[in-house]
Amino acid sequence: MPTISQILIALPQESLSTVDTDHSPPHANGHGRPLPEDAMLIMPVRNIVLFPGIILPLVINRPRSIAAAQEAVRSDRPIGILLQREPEVDDPINPNLHQIGTIAMVLRYLTGPNNAHHIICQGQKRFQIIEYLDGYPFLCARIEPIETHDQVTKDLSAHGHILKQKALEALHLLPHAPEDLVMGIQGIEHPAFLADVIASYLDLKPEEKQDILETLELKSRIDKVMTFVGHRLEVLRLSKEISQQTQEKVDEHHRKYLLREQMKTIRKELGETEDRSEEIRELSEAIEKAGMSEEAEQAARKELKKLERMPEGASEYSMARTYLDWLIELPWSVVDPILTDIGEARRILDHDHYGLDKVKRRILEFLAVRKLRPEGKSPILCFVGPPGVGKTSLGQSIARATGRKFARLSLGGSHDEADIRGHRRTYIGALPGNILQAVRRAGTRNAVIMLDEMDKLGNSGFHGDPSAALLEVLDPEQNSTFRDNYLGVSFNLAEIIFIATANMLDTVPGALKDRLEVLHLPGYTEEEKVQIALRYLIDRQLDANGLTTHNDPPTKLCTLTESAVRRIIHDYTREAGCRNLEREIGAVFRHVAMKIAEDNVTENLVIDAEDLHPILGPTKFENEVAMRTSVSGVATGLAWTPAGGDILFIEATRMPGKDSLILTGQLGDVMKESARAALSLVKTRVQELALTEDIFEKTDIHIHVPAGAIPKDGPSAGVAIFIALVSLMTGRVCRNDLAMTGEISLRGQVLPVGGIKEKVVAAVRAGITTVMLPARNRKEFEEIPEEARNRLTFHWIDDANQAIEIAFATGKG
Repeated sequence: MPTISQILIALPQESLSTVDTDHSPPHANGHGRPLPEDAMLIMPVRNIVLFPGIILPLVINRPRSIAAAQEAVRSDRPIGILLQREPEVDDPINPNLHQIGTIAMVLRYLTGPNNAHHIICQGQKRFQIIEYLDGYPFLCARIEPIETHDQVTKDLSAHGHILKQKALEALHLLPHAPEDLVMGIQGIEHPAFLADVIASYLDLKPEEKQDILETLELKSRIDKVMTFVGHRLEVLRLSKEISQQTQEKVDEHHRKYLLREQMKTIRKELGETEDRSEEIRELSEAIEKAGMSEEAEQAARKELKKLERMPEGASEYSMARTYLDWLIELPWSVVDPILTDIGEARRILDHDHYGLDKVKRRILEFLAVRKLRPEGKSPILCFVGPPGVGKTSLGQSIARATGRKFARLSLGGSHDEADIRGHRRTYIGALPGNILQAVRRAGTRNAVIMLDEMDKLGNSGFHGDPSAALLEVLDPEQNSTFRDNYLGVSFNLAEIIFIATANMLDTVPGALKDRLEVLHLPGYTEEEKVQIALRYLIDRQLDANGLTTHNDPPTKLCTLTESAVRRIIHDYTREAGCRNLEREIGAVFRHVAMKIAEDNVTENLVIDAEDLHPILGPTKFENEVAMRTSVSGVATGLAWTPAGGDILFIEATRMPGKDSLILTGQLGDVMKESARAALSLVKTRVQELALTEDIFEKTDIHIHVPAGAIPKDGPSAGVAIFIALVSLMTGRVCRNDLAMTGEISLRGQVLPVGGIKEKVVAAVRAGITTVMLPARNRKEFEEIPEEARNRLTFHWIDDANQAIEIAFATGKG
């Protein structure tokens, strides 16, 4: 137990003065009324319980407590130490004080600097308040001392012995137990004093100590103290066990971690690094500002707690940090204001694109519906057409027209479902799918996202089916809760405008095609290409090749005439779109740029049609129709390809043989069947064609489609093959200004085919003036571009006889 000397050493020593009990106090009370013999000076205390036999230092600062202490020293009277119920009360009265306290003798009264007052008191016995007395400058009351005459029985001795053993065991488990306390407890024999001493030094709440003080029956008091000691002993044992287990598990990794932490602390003291808590605080603020959904914020907070406990050198640290960065940087609540002016949208579309009237009208209808019902479920537009017709730029124009951000996502070659949904975080290097990556790039939750090259999605395999993953993205019933495998939380895609592009629909999976509203872009006529070049391509290539000055207003160093543009279109390019046209214009301007840079030419150079040969070389295309169809056995067909429409020459010849059919030119199975059907139809019309019946028995027929390195297939060459065979067998020459398409049956019926718009545009591009089309395709006439309708003569046929009549209208060859 601590002695008075030890307590004095612990108190402030500077300017310390003491007052012994046999000297006068430093201040007189001056109340003039003697205290009754059964009255006791009362000193309320906060959070302290004094037990009998215990020496305790107290700091007093309340005037009434100071007066009571001085009166106790002056009159050599004991003082009652009483715990108050509410520590925050400065001047406690009867209801706020416990009824049982401890009578104590004031051993020392000390005053220090700054008017500090200290007393050292020793508990004597318990007392109970009878009534409080008024009229004194201190708190006093009549009391009744509580005398305890507990007879120490064997049972009490046994309880006391067990209590002492548990207390000593608990002290031994403490890392720095006071040696004096251990020796003091070992020397106590009386169970009552032992219980009070142990209760005094136990780490208990004041209310629990007061409960022990008020427990007058000795056995019950020992049991209560033993319960508290037992609980403390279990805690100490468990702490020691955990400490031992932790110590046993410390390996090289933990040792390095401790060294890193020590190094971090040293660097922090030296001011060399920023505190780790600053990083955690910034991440926490970023999570709060991100506006996440409740589900996402819970996931982010959980990951942040893991990150806080994780050493920076751990392999999982960067993975957790990357995950948090993705969650924070996604635009959970960022929504850009949307433009709803349909007139402005029309102006932007007309400014950015020439022609494409039906496509632009459908886009404006799409935007109008979004304006009238923003929360509605709009269809997914899909632009289908050959390369270079402006599919991607249409998506950019839609973004401009609506005031939204634009992001492009190429699906070509995607063969893994994770490309759409993301990889699970269990994989090294896992990232979210391309959909959420595009949303992050756009930086807003209502962007325009273009899904490019949808027809080139990879096939399903052991990596999953990417087209099936796209079904959820493009389904308005599901995409409001799109769940990426990497993030593991839902993200709302419902406000995003998805636009798809494809060169052909045949390879788009059926279920995915069902989500799309298809808009066909068949290609451009020559006049449309001229206008596109004059309005857009020339200015863009002038700027790209440095031929536009940065003056205000800017000046152009080169002029490309309209006749030169037409020559480039007619002789150097033959395509549905304008991509090669722009390349050839760029080649012309590169030549001009080299001339200006080499010769320091400053005047505006004009490039006309006659100047193209030295720059672009000889013409790449010529009118093959007249040359190829000037003999019998040749017909011009119309074909559809992913790159747009094209013309196709069908050549037939015969030789002595035994009624064999030879097919060459990389023909597919469907086209071979069309050739056999056409030959059978010709054989059935021997009399109508004025042929001898045995002409086929001694003849082999060879059908060839030139450009043999290019595979050809499709159900639309039947009429052209039939006309080529009729021309061969009758010796008549087919019209060289005529091209045709359509499948033919064994009874001579002409069946409808697809791709009419693309084929007609290709016919105009090739210089054809007359086309022969199936009558059942007449309903598509209005979809043909107006320029093509004005430049062509259309013949709609139902059977083979009409085809023969029109094809050989100019007579026999």
